[in-house]
Amino acid sequence: MHNVIHVTHEAVYKVGGIGTVLEGLINSRPYREAVGRTVLVCPLFYPENTVRLGPGGELEYSSRDQVFGGPYVDSFRQIEREFGVHLVYGRRPLEDEPSGRRTACEVLLVDLRGINRERVNELKGLLWEHCGLQSQRFEHIWEFEQYVQVAAPAAAVLEAMQLGNADQPTIVLAHEFMGVPTAHALTFGQPNSYRSLFYAHEVAAVRRIVEQHPGHDVMFYNMLELARRQRLYMDDVFGSQFEYFKHAVVDAARYCDGILAVGHHVVHELEFLGPRFAEADINIAYNGVPVVQITPAERGASRAQLRRYCQTLLGWAPDLIFTHVTRLAMSKALWRDLDVLEALDAELTRRRQSAVLLVLSTEMPRRPVEDIRHMEAAWNWPLAHREGPPDLTAGEARYYRRVQAFNARSRNCAVVYINQFGFSRETCGSRVPAEIEFMDLRRGTDVEFGLSLYEPFGISPLEPLTFGGLCVVSSSCGCAGMLAEAGGRDGAPSVIVADVIHAGQQPTSIKQAMQIEHSQRRQAELASARHVAAQILQRLPADAEEEARLMQAGYELAQRMSWDVVAQRYIFPAMRQASARRRTLKMA
Repeated sequence: MHNVIHVTHEAVYKVGGIGTVLEGLINSRPYREAVGRTVLVCPLFYPENTVRLGPGGELEYSSRDQVFGGPYVDSFRQIEREFGVHLVYGRRPLEDEPSGRRTACEVLLVDLRGINRERVNELKGLLWEHCGLQSQRFEHIWEFEQYVQVAAPAAAVLEAMQLGNADQPTIVLAHEFMGVPTAHALTFGQPNSYRSLFYAHEVAAVRRIVEQHPGHDVMFYNMLELARRQRLYMDDVFGSQFEYFKHAVVDAARYCDGILAVGHHVVHELEFLGPRFAEADINIAYNGVPVVQITPAERGASRAQLRRYCQTLLGWAPDLIFTHVTRLAMSKALWRDLDVLEALDAELTRRRQSAVLLVLSTEMPRRPVEDIRHMEAAWNWPLAHREGPPDLTAGEARYYRRVQAFNARSRNCAVVYINQFGFSRETCGSRVPAEIEFMDLRRGTDVEFGLSLYEPFGISPLEPLTFGGLCVVSSSCGCAGMLAEAGGRDGAPSVIVADVIHAGQQPTSIKQAMQIEHSQRRQAELASARHVAAQILQRLPADAEEEARLMQAGYELAQRMSWDVVAQRYIFPAMRQASARRRTLKMA
């Protein structure tokens, strides 16, 4: 059995999509059957938090807490003296809520305060020699520096734990740029005992371009299609991106033994970085989606709870419940949901139907329940909001102004903006029914939106799939590629893919594509929104029999896209391929 090391910023707390990937992958059946030990590696982010390993964690060693247990005490103490760091080691449970599976993982955290910079500089020298990574250019950026610093002592600790050998090399999964220095530190030091895979959850330089350009995905992916035909690369079109530290680290990731790309766009984006990626072993490795089967009665109960919540808030219960649960970020393109609702409103009015879109999205950590209760009482949160703490951040305020404008114009649709993590009475206030839980949003929704302009895969928009909800995603989402494979010739009745990229007039040259600005992109978005609205009206079930068919179709599709399938079909073949390679260190 292989041992696997995951280097990630979400080793203890789930803050984004990588945490969801870890939960799904590590708890998949193929992973549980093929992997011996799993170690999660991360800097110690919050030294003041004495719950070192999160809920359910079991601490074995922590010099900060005077805990000196486990089998590695002598080695850990020696490494701490040598590198000037403090180590935290133990175990924590990692649970995949949809499947109910739980796996105990080892966790290694490194407190970097007081680190011996000479040992770090030795690693920086190796990164320059073997990867061409110029660390001195980015040492003033802590987001870069901490992941290089953690790599040096973490590699020493992992080698002391004797996880790998030449006959059965340990797999190091470098999740995004954060994991690359540690992966290289291990493979440089013990080239026969470790194999590294860069887990590309995005391409950072591409995300930056797509988000910052007013043409967003409509510009970029049209340009990319043309550039690929002409064999042009990032530097040819946009100039050098090496002033961006994430890009420099991702470029160094091509020296890993392989690359896992979570979507078809990510594969093309990596190839677009330059001909130097032509020799890289890039494997597509889609994310998985949850698979849980429920009865129509259970779905009906969740819908009833959501309608009851709307009745309490608005004074009326909608015929249709729409949802969007996401981070508040430019890439999520939340205004596109409102475009679709605007296109739906007239037809729903004609049909004498109503709809409410519940948007759960925030830029903040979970707000304390005391703040929620205060906002409820003082200004009727979440129906009304105020700018500034404890309510709207600047980004939340920008989105809420769009919501206000929409609600002022709409007749039969309304948007309720909930800027809070979680969905329960404890997190979202007294007007949430006592029995409600977060999964009711997934089980009870009619439509979940995910019309992102940059989305390497997109697990969240597909979570209602297995419960019979319609999932609306953009063709800019990486999951669209997996849906095309899993949906078969007739497509997936539960999924609507909005092709915003090709909804407008198509450019015939890279220059034309680069000139796509705000107005052309908005034309494409509005044309796509009209198409999506028509598809929603066509596919919403008219009766219980149609709803049962949609639930079954969504469940069967989710089974073909599960983490079990993803691990077996994509991830473990890439691991085996990397393990079979004979490493020879080269100078960059």
